Amino acid sequence: MRKKESLGDVFSLFPKLEERKDQIAGSLSGGEQQMLAIARGIMALPKLLMLDEPSLGLAPVVVDEMFRIIQKVNSQGIAILLVEQNIFHAFSIADRAFVLENGEVMIEGTGQAILNNERIKAAYLGI
Repeated sequence: MRKKESLGDVFSLFPKLEERKDQIAGSLSGGEQQMLAIARGIMALPKLLMLDEPSLGLAPVVVDEMFRIIQKVNSQGIAILLVEQNIFHAFSIADRAFVLENGEVMIEGTGQAILNNERIKAAYLGI
């Protein structure tokens, strides 16, 4: 895939970035800067995209959009390694999930199975 095609794909995922393509990155909002960081990763045409806390500091409506975009990127054949504290969103889209505690894997399974795990609900979700 060529640069122009890749840029077109990124702009279709992030229309706000196309609107702001002439703006300096530092002047973008926090959500737009997160979108730009992900877009830059996608432009490299990776097989695996690693994302560390992509929802950190974002407004709830922007978080929802960010996770829709992550799902769309994954559906296009790019594997996603996601480190995220927003476990409701992360596990709802995860094919495979791991819960770490003090650097050790405490539980692993499908995202949905972990969300439904009574021990996880009690310890981490306060349910």
